[in-house]
Amino acid sequence: MGASNPRKTRQSASALVVRLNGRAALETRATGEVIAHAQGQTASLGVFGEEAAAWTKKLGAGLPTAALGAGDKALKLLLGRLAALGLIEFRLSASSGEELAVIEPQIADYWPQTPAIRDADRLVLSRFAYLRRRGVDMVLESPRAGASFRILNPNIAATLALLATPRQVKELRRSEYFSALTLLGLLLQSQLLIKCDVAEGTALRRNEGDDQLVLWDFHDLLFHARSTEGRHANPIGGAYPHVGAISPLPAVRPSWSGAKVELPEPQALSSFAELLRRRHSVRSFDDARPITLEQLSTFLDRSARVLSRWSDPSSDDGGHTSRPYPTAGAAYELELYLAVARCEGLERGFYYYDAGAHALAAIQVLDSDFDALLARAAQAMGVVAPPQILVVVAARFGRISWKYSAIAYSLILKDVGALSQTFYLTAADMQLGGCAIGVSNIELFARMTGIDFHIEGAVGQFALGRGVE
Repeated sequence: MGASNPRKTRQSASALVVRLNGRAALETRATGEVIAHAQGQTASLGVFGEEAAAWTKKLGAGLPTAALGAGDKALKLLLGRLAALGLIEFRLSASSGEELAVIEPQIADYWPQTPAIRDADRLVLSRFAYLRRRGVDMVLESPRAGASFRILNPNIAATLALLATPRQVKELRRSEYFSALTLLGLLLQSQLLIKCDVAEGTALRRNEGDDQLVLWDFHDLLFHARSTEGRHANPIGGAYPHVGAISPLPAVRPSWSGAKVELPEPQALSSFAELLRRRHSVRSFDDARPITLEQLSTFLDRSARVLSRWSDPSSDDGGHTSRPYPTAGAAYELELYLAVARCEGLERGFYYYDAGAHALAAIQVLDSDFDALLARAAQAMGVVAPPQILVVVAARFGRISWKYSAIAYSLILKDVGALSQTFYLTAADMQLGGCAIGVSNIELFARMTGIDFHIEGAVGQFALGRGVE
């Protein structure tokens, strides 16, 4: 027999195995409840019955995805919950056993799929894809991807470099760096690669996604996806990652050493100045005396209602409005959605605030999503009970990115800050309680509204109600 063909070996079938990553350990109790332990934290994943112990054992060693059938819904549910916590990974190996990449799910419903690829298909890297060092690993990521890829074979990095220019699959197969067709399919599924019908780079931006995606700059979409919950599995929020390694900065900056100029006594406090000083965060609410519909209407009228409309005849920019808070370029890209848990005169539910008509529009959502939204808000505030009303601040990103380059997302966050202060002052003036919440889940919001996360997405939250006296 002749010597084996290296190219044939590289293009032969690959194996994909799902297993717990190095950060996780699973405990199965007699009831069938599965508990995850990771980095000093524990979380219940649910009750899965008698098979749970066997599953957890297999996941520790690695379970070939090809062995999972259509009837393994409970196991896939468990895997989805582990993925949401960033505790599982998929290892892709060549038929020779050489490991090619480790796939790290970033969203709860990620499951590796390999779409059909033809030799004539033309592939190119997504303009949102990036390769970076993480510790001692090389990782391929994108804010659009449902998974990150830890690259184990340097030939893959070389293939990615080739894919900065659109190339047909048959051309990639001839490359000495080609690893596996399965890998290309997995990257295509995760939108790290895209199919394109152009050979040059000039039209590639419009070739990827819809018009609303075209408006996004790379760094803005990355900032949005990585500074919110829902599209990554990284720790988020007050995790204190540098305790014991770096000293915290003092609450008040040390004075400069130059000559001081003493300021005169300020004038007596005005009513507005007194309102500013009364402003504070309220995280606990009096559910025996919930906020009323009349109070909610007044709050929205004073803080967010459209006051007037105007347009510039010389510019086809969609027109402008005036509202009680300032925004960049009078774009007023922010929209309000209300998760109403307790409000006298208004049914529990999820609503959109129509600022132009000063009305609420009910949106049908799953009870589980509604409850999760409120529970996460309470968790972010460090309390047990959810707020009476959670105001989700969303942005129609195209209102800003159509005009502004490089600074679009930063302008949106500044607008959220201006609106949040307006909320605080309005609540204080009405003797209501309120609290800005620094995190929101963009995947949950997308599921509840049916709007893709890059078109309109959550950028802030504000808890509102009658505070505990």
